Amino acid sequence: MKKIFKSAVVLPLIIVVAIAIVVILVKTKTPVNHQNVGYPVKAVEVITAEEIPFRARAMAFGNVEPAVTLNAKSEVSGKISYMHPDLKKGASLAKDTVVLRIEPTTFEFSLTESQAALSNSRATLAQLKVEEASAKDSLIIVQKNLAVEIKEMDRNQALMDKGIISQSTLNKEKQKVLALQQQIQDIEGKIASFESRANSIRAQIKQSKSQVDKSQDTLKRTEVRLPFDARIGAVSVEKDEFVQAGSMLFEALGVQAIEINAQISTRQFRPLISGLKIIEDKTANMQNPIVLQAALSSMKLEARVRLVGDASHLTIWDATLIRLSESVDPTRDTIGLVVVVNKPYEGIVPGKRPPLLKGMYTSVEFFSPAKPTLVLPRRAVHQGRVYVATDENTLAIRSVNVLFTQGNLVVLSDDEDAGLKVGEKVIISDVVPVIEGLPLKIIIATEYEKQLRKNALGGLSQGESEQGKFGQNESDQGSK
Repeated sequence: MKKIFKSAVVLPLIIVVAIAIVVILVKTKTPVNHQNVGYPVKAVEVITAEEIPFRARAMAFGNVEPAVTLNAKSEVSGKISYMHPDLKKGASLAKDTVVLRIEPTTFEFSLTESQAALSNSRATLAQLKVEEASAKDSLIIVQKNLAVEIKEMDRNQALMDKGIISQSTLNKEKQKVLALQQQIQDIEGKIASFESRANSIRAQIKQSKSQVDKSQDTLKRTEVRLPFDARIGAVSVEKDEFVQAGSMLFEALGVQAIEINAQISTRQFRPLISGLKIIEDKTANMQNPIVLQAALSSMKLEARVRLVGDASHLTIWDATLIRLSESVDPTRDTIGLVVVVNKPYEGIVPGKRPPLLKGMYTSVEFFSPAKPTLVLPRRAVHQGRVYVATDENTLAIRSVNVLFTQGNLVVLSDDEDAGLKVGEKVIISDVVPVIEGLPLKIIIATEYEKQLRKNALGGLSQGESEQGKFGQNESDQGSK
């Protein structure tokens, strides 16, 4: 009992004493000195946000096709009597070269007959004119004879009235007058018929002349000439072969120009026409060919053609946009831009610069006209935000309005509420951690700015740009 009572008194006493000692030690302890330590200063590279000359750029692909293709067909039936020795697939022939001739003998006979018929009709007309002139002369003579006979009849009438001559003598004179009057009437009828006969012969002459022209035209069609400088494609006939009218003879490909129907995605096509007033005008009727042609002229797109697979990237042809395809490919979501390359056979260097031949697969790079645009490298944009170095050399985060991306470039809206102002310093370095107000040490990336300007103008192709300074890990940077 005594042990239990002693424990109940001593244990609380020990606890109270321990608490008192702890309180005394805490209150009498010297306070700890605190040191304010800020974030470490981060060194970053920056570029100045400014509107620089920018050309929207897009890549399309398509096959080479001749601008002019002739599928020559026979216009007459007959045996091929002549073929040019170089009328073979792949050969080059000059304009106006006679490449084929169909046996013309039958058509020459037809022409001769037509010419003979024409000559005969013309001779008949000439003879008719002579007869008409003779009849008119005869009419004049008969009319004079009639006048003489009438006077003689009147004289005989007077003599009979005096009883000098008989009635029978007077009647004979009257018969002569009547005969001359009948003769005059016949000649006048004959003269009147000359005009209708002449019209009939003139119609025959016209018909004969038409037949001669037709025979001459048919005879010309037996000879086939090239209407332009051309390379020969497929040849479908042989010498001495009989061909029917309408039969395929050969294919000729023009060498003055080639066309490429370059397929480009609609997503890439939109930046090329951004800012084009006639396209943005909702009232413009783009089905009107005049309006559409005006739109194409307003686009003023520059086009460069390269061969796909050309490792040198140095073989370039300048091209001109001439038309758009009639519709969008719903499967690939692409639209065709048809470009033309003039004189594709000029400047050929064996082994270095080949001609653009039918079927070659090419890339066509389009550039819009340069205009001032707010452009940043893709590595500077992080999920719609950019990091800005303020005037106090601290980090600020801004949301920006991205219009579109082009390769490793990002085009921003120039609206007042776009989030980034011209003249501000944009950070292009990696920043970890990203904290508002983080102190910065600014390094101006002058060479980077020069390269950015060059890329914005299309100074490098996309492939070359990806291998250059702007291609280093930028895809990863843009996804942050």
